[in-house]
Amino acid sequence: MNQRNLGKDLSASVVVFLVALPLCLGIALASGAPLLSGVITGICGGLIAGAISGSHLAVSGPAAGLTVIVAGAIGDLGFSAFLTAVVVAGLIQVLLGIMRAGLVGSFIPDSVIKGMLAAIGIILIFKEIPHALGYDANPEGDSAFLQADGENTLSELLHLGEHIQFGALLITLVSLALLVLWEQPKIKRLVGMVPGPLVVVILGAGMNALFASVAPSWALGTEHLVNVPVFSSFGDVLSSLSRPDFSAIGQAQVWQAALIIASIASLETLLSIEATDKLDPLKRITPTNQELVAQGAGNMLAGLAGGIPMTAVIVRSTANVASGATSKASAIMHGLWLLLAIAFAPVLLNLIPLSALAAILLVVGFKLTRPSIYRSIWARGWAQFIPFIVTVGSIYFIDLLKGVIIGLVVGIVFVIISNYRVGVTMTRDRQRFLVRLNQNVSFLNKARLRAIFRSIEDGSYVIIDGTRTEFLDNDIIDTIEEFLSAAEGREITVELKKRHGVPNRYFTPEESIIDPASMASNEEPTPPGTSENAKAVA
Repeated sequence: MNQRNLGKDLSASVVVFLVALPLCLGIALASGAPLLSGVITGICGGLIAGAISGSHLAVSGPAAGLTVIVAGAIGDLGFSAFLTAVVVAGLIQVLLGIMRAGLVGSFIPDSVIKGMLAAIGIILIFKEIPHALGYDANPEGDSAFLQADGENTLSELLHLGEHIQFGALLITLVSLALLVLWEQPKIKRLVGMVPGPLVVVILGAGMNALFASVAPSWALGTEHLVNVPVFSSFGDVLSSLSRPDFSAIGQAQVWQAALIIASIASLETLLSIEATDKLDPLKRITPTNQELVAQGAGNMLAGLAGGIPMTAVIVRSTANVASGATSKASAIMHGLWLLLAIAFAPVLLNLIPLSALAAILLVVGFKLTRPSIYRSIWARGWAQFIPFIVTVGSIYFIDLLKGVIIGLVVGIVFVIISNYRVGVTMTRDRQRFLVRLNQNVSFLNKARLRAIFRSIEDGSYVIIDGTRTEFLDNDIIDTIEEFLSAAEGREITVELKKRHGVPNRYFTPEESIIDPASMASNEEPTPPGTSENAKAVA
């Protein structure tokens, strides 16, 4: 790694650290776990999962998508037994990686992945607007549409006028202006590797200190600032960590929780990895099986150290990409900064206004859901746009995992429709028909093929062209044979052509509809001519 790339990774790691810290705390709070447990998971996500991972840009840590599951498991098991479930879940993930279960992530369509990114961008924007205005009733990291306070993401915006803190609003506006300015090429050349978000949090803390001196009514109270647990020494940090209760390992509830955590954490990780690879400027591909092993190792250590479960997280990964990271050194260093900050600088961290962090996340959210993304997907046609927009809406109003599944189902429907249309085509010239079987023809094309055969008039000349076909489903072969059986009685002359060298496994030897000796040809079918040149195959 050259010095320039190391500088980019160092700069990006600081930004990711600033984004990750409040999210770690907020997700732990929303999960009903000790605040420190979220930070422990962030540290393990960087130092352990980041080191083992094959991803260059993904960042791991506590995930909002697991909050309901974690909260329920802690309530049922108690925190110590829950930590045992986290350790077991990590072991299951390692086994899944060894068993090569990471292949699942490759089956998610591009439109669904982009829909997931856009949805997360919208969620970030709507969730951070209250924090940007000084209304911090809901913790950072809460991504649910229905909130614990009885409001939802949209209805809460209607009440913001009653809660605006002018100090927070001013910090947000100045921070947004600075972040936009920092992206300008001329400014980038001047500031070098100094990350704009770092300047924003320092400026935000300074502005709040200034408000306290000259305009106390604008100064933000502790409820509007980062709230990191303060320890007098690193030894106190270690002594405060919870430990798993391995005496509970025989309980069925522990194994049930472990299986659920491992399954959902693995799926969210694979989705985040696919999405992060889409964002990678160098288009590098992450080995997904190795990623499952990395996440499993991270979860095992997190559980042993008193942390909640982790996944690869798209918000932190997006911030990493947007900040110019080039390698996984950024993710590893962000874990180191979390460790050092909790151990040695919690008082300084508690000076950072949440409104300054909200400005950073608003910019990240906008980059994920830019209008140009919607225009580009729209230009690809309905088959891409509808799964995309359904995924966006489902994730926003339900949750990430269910939203992706819904988008995937809709995407599969469009694949079926598309395959139905293009798998079999027909052209005609009066009573001469060309029925073309394209590359892969499965049972999904059976209804269309039958409709085509029904439309062919008695006494016609038909070429069934399979010269482009690599696979024929048995249902299609049966349908063709049914047509051939009826063709003689309808005075229909049929010529069959197959691709030269098509494996025999696509046809049963006893019932082959194609005579290899006479029909093995690479030539395109000759245009239908006189019946004396045609072969009738019954």
